[in-house]
Order: sequence, then structure tokens, then C-alpha cells
Amino acid sequence: MNEWLIYRGTGRPHEGIDRLPGPPPWRNFDGHPLVSPPAPIDTASTRRLGLQQDLAEQYRPGPTELELINAALYLRRPLLVTGEPGSGKSTLAHAVAHELGLGRVLRWPIVSRTVLRDGLYQYDALARLQDLQLARTAPQQDADEPTADGIGRYIRLGPLGTALLPAAKPRVLLVDELDKSDIDLPNDLLNALEEGEFAIPELERIADRHQGVEVQDDDGGRVDVHGGRVRCRAFPFVVLTSNGERDFPAPLLRRCIHLRLGTPDEERLAAMVRAHFGPEAAEHNAPIIRQFLDRRPGEQRSADQLLNAIYLTQQAKDEDLGTRERLADELMQPLNRMR
Repeated sequence: MNEWLIYRGTGRPHEGIDRLPGPPPWRNFDGHPLVSPPAPIDTASTRRLGLQQDLAEQYRPGPTELELINAALYLRRPLLVTGEPGSGKSTLAHAVAHELGLGRVLRWPIVSRTVLRDGLYQYDALARLQDLQLARTAPQQDADEPTADGIGRYIRLGPLGTALLPAAKPRVLLVDELDKSDIDLPNDLLNALEEGEFAIPELERIADRHQGVEVQDDDGGRVDVHGGRVRCRAFPFVVLTSNGERDFPAPLLRRCIHLRLGTPDEERLAAMVRAHFGPEAAEHNAPIIRQFLDRRPGEQRSADQLLNAIYLTQQAKDEDLGTRERLADELMQPLNRMR
């Protein structure tokens, strides 16, 4: 095991993140004051990593993957992960969070209508206006502008905004399927990831009167925002996933570490099956795993299809072999044949 590796890919939690050296001078951030540590990983991670005791069996990155993941940690750069559906792109973020004890993964799913502000914060101006109107009609209520605490009740940080809070250890942020976005989002995202900070104009306008405002974060807790700006301390471990359906602008690519995940082989699929179904499951379901891998050139299948097929055929264990094979075949149709 190389000593320089912070993330080792074993799946066994350790305190290696404490050995991470300081950032390069051009990636050094000084946000303050520090926020409280996040909650541990939740069911979103255990669903992906498997429910068996030895989660190490789920995700075993190869040497090149390990080096690039650690390069992103050392350099404080986003990790752009591309590959076919089901190749383990999203699982990677959960595996790093689990092994390094970085808490709940912040997930930002991208669709065609997503804009940068969706990831940074939301301000419910309509709800605030309605509450103000109610307050002014109530007896003995001050009709002046509400306090800073009042406006903070209507602001909630998004996954990206929460990841950029000043923390002692990096948060893990999963920006899922960035290639689904419109043409502007990758460039808009670039500035926030490069500068490690962003402004909340609604709070900047009152910063001369209220330096600190308590708002809600994506974890459901409350945090103080000072001066209307959020600036990170430990740059988050950002995983940008893409199915390779589009090209990204050069400025984004040169600021990311690019990791291409290949199609899972038999060994990795067997490890995944053991993590979800138990230590003997891979051996018992070897025919289905081989059936999953038996594809023509260009055909695409997702690992989720394999897990679905194994689960359902286990429920049909009293049926004849032909029925189980037919079920598995129907559930593992190539994705590009379904279009």
C-alpha cells in the first residue's frame, strides 16, 4: 500500500483524512467560523454500498482510479467521473465518504432546467411576504422590516452551498449527471468551484446591520452566514458524474481531475453481489453474472439490472430453471435496445 494514499479503496473506515497535507497555495481557502461536523453517512450510502458487514467488498478501485481519486483530494480539485450507466460513478462518492468518515454525502441531481442557484441556496420570498402581511395585521406587531433572524427562516442552502460552508474536513458533494444540464450550467458552476465561495444578495443587503444570519443547510441544521457570503475552509471532495452524452467546456475540464470508469468486470460484479446479498451470493448466482456479462459489442447494461435480476430470481427460487432464466433475461435487456 502506497503511503501517500489518503483514500485506499478498502472500504474500511479509518482516519486517513487527518494525514492530508495542506492545500497548494492557489487552492488555500480561509472561510470562518467553522461549522459543526456533519451527521454520519445515511441510508443513501448504505443502499449503494451494500448492507453486509464488510462494505469493502462493494467497491474495489484499481491503481489508476486510486491515484486519480487521491489526486483530487490532494489538489482540492473536482473529480469528473465518466462512464456507462451502472459503472459505479455515483457509488465512488459514497465509498470515499464512508471510508474517510466525511459524513453524509450531499447530492445534487442535475436536470435540464437546473441552474446554479438551485445548488447554492433557495430564498422563499413569497412565504416571507405572506408572513409579513399576517404579522402587520396582527395586534402589537412591529410593522418595520423583519429582523435578520426572520429572513434567515426563508433561506435554505442547497447541496453545493452546504458543501462550501467553512468546515474542518471536506464534505463530499455528488453532482449527478452533469451532462443532463443546459449549456450554461458547467460554466456557471466553474466560478463557484474555482473561488470556493458565493454570495447571498438578500443577506449582503443587510450585512451592515446584521453581520451574522442563521439559515438552514442541506442537512436540515442551522448555520450562521456572515456578511452575506459563504466561503469554504476545507475544499469539498466534489464528484461530477457524466454518462458521456456531451462534451464539457475546456475551462471546466482543465480544472478537474478526469477519471474514466470502465465496464465492471466479473470480479467487481461478484463483489457487488456479495455486498448486497451475502458472502455466498456470488457463487450461487454465477450463471446470472455470466449472463449479464455476455453482451454484444456496443450493448449497455447497468449493474442495477443485475441486482434486480438476482433479487427477483431468488423470490422465484421454487420455479423451474427456465422461468428464472427468462426473468433474468427480461430484466437485463441492453439499455440501448430499449430506446
